[in-house]
Amino acid sequence: MSQIDTFLRAFRDHPASVDETYFGHMRFALGFAAALFLAGGAALVHAFVPPLCETTASRKVKTLYARIHNRH
Repeated sequence: MSQIDTFLRAFRDHPASVDETYFGHMRFALGFAAALFLAGGAALVHAFVPPLCETTASRKVKTLYARIHNRH
């Protein structure tokens, strides 16, 4: 089996392992990335102005953890 075949198989096998299609998995991962990006922004704001966004990033991380944990 070539390296290309192995690589292409991963496009099917990994999403299937979490019972998703390729595009369903892409949508989930992009949403997750966007949420992490926003949580990172809240943490950055908090770093410079501590009274702002005190629990925003940690709350979002907990929510994302629960979302991943309850998926399987």
